[in-house]
Amino acid sequence: MALNVYNTLTRRQEPFETVEPGKVKMYYCGVTVYDYCHLGHARACIVWDVVRRYLQFLGYEVRYIQNFTDIDDKILNRARQEHSSMEAVAERFINAYFEDMGQLGIQEADEYPRATHTMNGIQKLIHELENQGFAYPSDGDVYYAVRQFAEYGKLSGRKLEDMQAGASVRAASPQENRVNVNDPEYQKKKDPFDFALWKAAKPGEPAWESPWGAGRPGWHIECSAMVRDRLGETIDIHAGGADLIFPHHENEIAQSEAVTGKPLATYWLHNGMVKVDGEKMSKSLGNFTTIRDLLARGVDPMAMRLFVLTAQYRTPIDFTDEAIAAATNGWHTLKEGLLFGEGLGIGGQGEIAISSSSLSNEYVERFQEAVNDDFNFPGGLAVLFELAKELRREKNIFVHQGKTETPLEELEIQWQTLVTLAAVFGLTAKPETPKPEQDGLNDAAIEDLIQQRQAARKAKNFAESDRIRNELQAKGITLIDSPQGTRWHRS
Repeated sequence: MALNVYNTLTRRQEPFETVEPGKVKMYYCGVTVYDYCHLGHARACIVWDVVRRYLQFLGYEVRYIQNFTDIDDKILNRARQEHSSMEAVAERFINAYFEDMGQLGIQEADEYPRATHTMNGIQKLIHELENQGFAYPSDGDVYYAVRQFAEYGKLSGRKLEDMQAGASVRAASPQENRVNVNDPEYQKKKDPFDFALWKAAKPGEPAWESPWGAGRPGWHIECSAMVRDRLGETIDIHAGGADLIFPHHENEIAQSEAVTGKPLATYWLHNGMVKVDGEKMSKSLGNFTTIRDLLARGVDPMAMRLFVLTAQYRTPIDFTDEAIAAATNGWHTLKEGLLFGEGLGIGGQGEIAISSSSLSNEYVERFQEAVNDDFNFPGGLAVLFELAKELRREKNIFVHQGKTETPLEELEIQWQTLVTLAAVFGLTAKPETPKPEQDGLNDAAIEDLIQQRQAARKAKNFAESDRIRNELQAKGITLIDSPQGTRWHRS
């Protein structure tokens, strides 16, 4: 089955076909850098990281762009509170973003454009909108004339006559979508639905010179300009959280397509939101959790990835202690499978030279069949768990009987298949770092102690034999006695 994806724009699943064969242009609306990233950011970044990885696994050449919004009211408010500057606040939280996402195994995008670095492209786009009759200046501001774009509302399914005014303001609360007729911005507009493309400078705020006077861009125009500058007029995938469908992505379409006359994106993909114990995450509710807080509590980053991937990416996901515990247990199972080859004499995970011929076609085909159904990550995980559990079973047999039921050559193929498919989901495992007391206890030293134990047993000195066994056990070395001799493995 070929890849099919759910397109928010058409409200149905569609076959995935790129503008340019074999290549994918993908843009993800990134974070506004005024605070540390939270669980919602973690979910979005993991989802689009895996979408990108899977497209590469299918053989596509993916150009992936993720922006930073580094000029915004929230950033300016933070700077005032800290007696700092917009630039300092943005730089601090951009650096924090890379630290947090690096912990979660998020691959870096090909580029991270910033709004403040795209000012020429922003002003060019506003100028073109003005020349084509889609924008008008008003006392230092510039507004988009929503009613001039006949297709406004096609992404969200909203109709102007059914909507409250206030599309220029982020829909963070019902109050922000109510019209205040005494608001100076409202009085500057020709129509209450119009939204700001350029905002006149305010005292004490950063500003850039423009044909309309000193000021700064509106939020929506920034992404339209960054997409165009980095990827062109039409891209394959525009991704983001479901909370961005309206007004942000709706306004992006209106801005970009009014100028180019071409679709901004072929496919609009949106991830679901994160709840905490059934409630919307909010600082006021005391359930606001940052990524670094979560990891500081000892949650394994791979368990966090697994938690995100166990839900269909478009649906809401509920963050609970029970859900994280289940994901942690699941990760332990996968990790055992991924480390299957440790101690079996078939190499370490990082040493596998993987080629398509060395994988199990049966599992690869089932994996692709699942994930090709609108990035069905839970279906793909089911294949991984099946492999991991089988490898764990075989390793237990080996530990206790010195051999496996399935030939090692076949198990190595299954293992390599698991490692490869897990990497598509960004799930990787490393052997535990030896404890300090294990340092210096190399294989030769272990074998020497085993020989001493065998000599003690032969001399019927069972107390010495038990002492050596217990000494090795304390250092993580398990001994298995059999008629063929004594084997050992690190636990």
